[in-house]
Amino acid sequence: MKKLGLLLLSMLAITLMLGGKALAGVVVGPNDSVYFVTYYSNANTSGVPDATLRIVNDGDLTSTGTLWAAIYVFDDSQEMRSCCACIIGSDGLLSESVNKELTANEFTGRGEMTRGVIKVVSSQTAVPTFPVVFPGLRAWATHVQATTTTFPSGPGAAANAVEKGPWFVTEDPLADSNLGTTELSNLGTLCSYGLTIGSGYGLCPCTEGDYDF
Repeated sequence: MKKLGLLLLSMLAITLMLGGKALAGVVVGPNDSVYFVTYYSNANTSGVPDATLRIVNDGDLTSTGTLWAAIYVFDDSQEMRSCCACIIGSDGLLSESVNKELTANEFTGRGEMTRGVIKVVSSQTAVPTFPVVFPGLRAWATHVQATTTTFPSGPGAAANAVEKGPWFVTEDPLADSNLGTTELSNLGTLCSYGLTIGSGYGLCPCTEGDYDF
């Protein structure tokens, strides 16, 4: 019994030295984020390439290998316009089109979204209104960049800026972010309100299989 106790204490000490923490009986390291953010720009614009959100399941921590990417899409007025939870099996790939999926079906009926923020929670549930965080997802996004931007003078100049091509497409990992209980609750609540008020609109579709854009 003493040997077992010493072994457990040694394992705990190693975990603490590595900066890990216990989560549902699993040792989670400092790089096991559950919350990611990025932006989208120049979406739904004629002559401009589509952008893509790509998410993979690293297959490391879940007993079943299955996770859901709870996705929340905001416009540039900081208003959530769509949300969904897409299943990703162990070592699986999810590819979501910004134009055709993430911004195509939104709750408000205000029209096309051109720029804003995308937030992703690594979740154990298929319900975007009640995500249960669990690490295991990694995400990247392409961004469409204009080569020139013209800012007209006068009131509202920034809002009326005209971006012109040719266009560059870059890809970057989503930023690991801090997820507090308030933010997690707000994401689920806003998603729930939006889907309810939208009467079926606002639930972004999930790509079946590994179809890429």
